Amino acid sequence: MLRIGFDGRALASPAGGVRRYTRELFGALAGLGGDRRIVAVGPPTGVALPRGVRAEPAAPSLRSNAGWMLTGLPLAARRARLDLFHAPAYTVPVMSPRPLVVTIHDVSYERHPEWYPYRRDPVRRAFYRWCARAADRVITDSAFSRAEISAAYDIPPERIDVVPLAASSAFTPGPALPLPPAVPRRYVLHVGDLHKRRNLDVLVRAMSRLRSIDPHLRDVGVVLAGVDRQEAHDALSADEMNASGAIALGSADEATLLALYRSAAALVYPSRYEGFGLPLVEAMACGVPVIASRASCIPEVTGDAAVLLDPDDVEGWTAALAELLGDAGFAAALGEAGARRAATFSWRRTAQQTAVIYDRVLNGV
Repeated sequence: MLRIGFDGRALASPAGGVRRYTRELFGALAGLGGDRRIVAVGPPTGVALPRGVRAEPAAPSLRSNAGWMLTGLPLAARRARLDLFHAPAYTVPVMSPRPLVVTIHDVSYERHPEWYPYRRDPVRRAFYRWCARAADRVITDSAFSRAEISAAYDIPPERIDVVPLAASSAFTPGPALPLPPAVPRRYVLHVGDLHKRRNLDVLVRAMSRLRSIDPHLRDVGVVLAGVDRQEAHDALSADEMNASGAIALGSADEATLLALYRSAAALVYPSRYEGFGLPLVEAMACGVPVIASRASCIPEVTGDAAVLLDPDDVEGWTAALAELLGDAGFAAALGEAGARRAATFSWRRTAQQTAVIYDRVLNGV
């Protein structure tokens, strides 16, 4: 029985996308059966494991994320007697068991450091680079990210495998669900941390303009569901937020996200840079029409099932929102196209493709 281990702390990551990736992927891998046992190494106390996943206890560790990677995780992974270790998000344990696979979702830190102007980020970028180059195999979410990783870290593209993500099975069309009290009756939705690369000023300005010129749309608000990273405030003034009817909900759990998707007039995603853009597929799986940037991996993910726009074209975003909000038939057709597109992604398929990579690594191919 092969023992495949992963960092159990990723199940409680502060990044919602990392949590969902870890839970969905390793749960689906356990569900494939066969001769693999999936092991969560050092999961935090109280964190529910995906069905079929076993836990191996943590080892003594220095008290920091870096300390966990340097001490606790390598020791716990060695004690777990693993045949392969898969790091699910960017960083790998130092002196890790071999073979070693790492998933890198995007390299925005390296390709656009101007979006991350913090004192410690050069150190983090250097560690991410070391982790990418230390792995026997790199997995990423899109062909766009494969090219970006190769360019950023000088890794041959043939060492990088593309395995797309999927929406959780919870995200389906259905009746409206109770919403948080602050949410307006009509709204467009953005899901993801409030960050400079998400380009939210374009969305806010487009909605401000639309509400000012069309009296029938003055009750349509903008709901921002995601952790506020503060740096987005440089681009989002209080006056523009008020004029657009925008509200920032903060982080939302899966049940709240499902409720938000089901009642949204559209998912609006003006991001300049994504490795995959999981909210795109989640919204499409719920039958929600999508308007998004024609940038990074987004056309690769949405295909022809979304309205795609230049990320800097405020007038174009205003016109697209006006058409979608004013034409119920167009919105319904776009939502149906999105649902068909989302159905081409599944976590079982993601797990099957990942298992093939494990077999190749274990066989030295």
